[in-house]
Amino acid sequence: MSDPSPGEARSLPERWLALRNRLVASSRFQRWAAGFPLTRRIAQRNARTLFDLCAGFVYAQILAACLRLRLFEILAEGPLSSEVLARRLALPPERAPTLLRAAASLGLIRTLRDGRYALADLGAATLGNPGIAAMVEHHALLYADLADPVALLRGEADHTHLASYWPYAEGGPVEAGTAAPYGALMGTSQAMIAQDILDACDLSKVRHWMDAGGGEGAFIQAVAGRLPTARLSLFDLPAVAERARARLDRIGLGGRIACLGGSFHEGLPEDADTISLVRVVHDHDDAPAQALLRAVHTALPQGGRLVLAEPMAGTPGAEPVGDAYFGFYLMAMGSGRPRTAQELTQMAREAGFDTVRERPTRRPLLARVLIAHKTGS
Repeated sequence: MSDPSPGEARSLPERWLALRNRLVASSRFQRWAAGFPLTRRIAQRNARTLFDLCAGFVYAQILAACLRLRLFEILAEGPLSSEVLARRLALPPERAPTLLRAAASLGLIRTLRDGRYALADLGAATLGNPGIAAMVEHHALLYADLADPVALLRGEADHTHLASYWPYAEGGPVEAGTAAPYGALMGTSQAMIAQDILDACDLSKVRHWMDAGGGEGAFIQAVAGRLPTARLSLFDLPAVAERARARLDRIGLGGRIACLGGSFHEGLPEDADTISLVRVVHDHDDAPAQALLRAVHTALPQGGRLVLAEPMAGTPGAEPVGDAYFGFYLMAMGSGRPRTAQELTQMAREAGFDTVRERPTRRPLLARVLIAHKTGS
């Protein structure tokens, strides 16, 4: 359907939307709505939401400061006064309260009645998820790439920091040195969601599980804990697979997990009845993503299955995660895009999978799971 010209008649819902937008855009109406009892709460909530969007970078940097200073680890020992915290954090005593009040306002820590500061739920949650700290540090690259978001959208940026960080995004060779930083980050992020993904899967009939694009082995390590007798393997680019082999050897799993190097463009190793793609498909543009799904389908035997897990666009209650955060992150990376569960389901069917079903996860904001079966002849 083409857009109507400025003078063309619009539908009733469109005319109502235009009227509503003119009202909301009026400063006079905004002032009235903020004072009228029936609209006051809505106006205040909208004003707060708009301000939070403007201040989001500052909030993120406050979290970064707390993590770098190890504030949450210190408060895990027990409540402390501002003066003691200033010494422990190596901050000037007149500046420490600014950080502490800011962190308390964001729900990261809390202020007790006696004026001391204690850990709050959000701050405590970071202690059990080291991947959060790693991602916060990593965001320095994303912020640099988003310094001029319009230039990024128009494709005017010559080269982005994230494209350099993820060298495979540009299709170039990946050597051991370039694989090290992103391999470690992948490991911490996968470890955060591995158990959620495995909880969503029926593990009772797995004979051989292969994690494709498995990085340094954090996810297949979690699989090993759930499947003590199954064959396990990891497939990734040769330099990455070599790092995975060394890491798994160090933690005593080298004998259980075979690390295989190669490219899915040349085909995947066969014999696994379950192949997982954890946060892999959304890193690729449509054509290579479709080729990857076809390669998985070809590698699987009849009755085999694909476990596809990643954050997805359009997740109810978490729409900004897929559409805003990952949308711009992957654009800055130069490869891939967030996709809805419906889009991924269609891609899997086009790759040859007969049935594709979503399995619920504990935290769909971080990862949703599709199980695709190869049952046809």
